[in-house]
Amino acid sequence: MPEIEALKQELSKTDDDFRQLLEEHRQYELRLEALSQKSLPSPDDEVEEKRIKVHKLHLKDQMESMLRTHLTEHAAVTA
Repeated sequence: MPEIEALKQELSKTDDDFRQLLEEHRQYELRLEALSQKSLPSPDDEVEEKRIKVHKLHLKDQMESMLRTHLTEHAAVTA
């Protein structure tokens, strides 16, 4: 979906809230990558991994909601 990717790029430049969610999502992704590099994760690492995945999903849902809202508003303006 090129339109969605273009909108993500636009919002990452123009919308502070979206940019903050995106950056937080990226930081969690980096932390998950670091955890996955461990050859023997501790129980605490496993708990942290689950917590991060849940939080990342929540962030993704928030960003997708913002994208849908923007697309809906844009469609109403162009209609």
